[in-house]
Amino acid sequence: MTANDGRHDLLRHVEQDARRLRKAAGERDSLLVQTVYLGTLGLVFVLPVIGAAYLGHWLDGMIAGYSMRWTLSLIALGLVVGAFNVYFLIRSRD
Repeated sequence: MTANDGRHDLLRHVEQDARRLRKAAGERDSLLVQTVYLGTLGLVFVLPVIGAAYLGHWLDGMIAGYSMRWTLSLIALGLVVGAFNVYFLIRSRD
């Protein structure tokens, strides 16, 4: 193997890497797309928690006396549901 062959191999590898970098730069999401995606992630996490808190508060209001049992239980359930929502949304994007 001569020095000239080594240069040709190096040049071929550099050109291949440059093509890959240009392709990756063209496929990158814009800032607006990333912002919308993060906002969606926030909503799919927070909405089940808020909905569960309101439902728990309503159920606790129907019980005589002071109770937070349903509210706290459903908030915990809402956190679990929200975490699963985020997990599945991230998994579906990849």
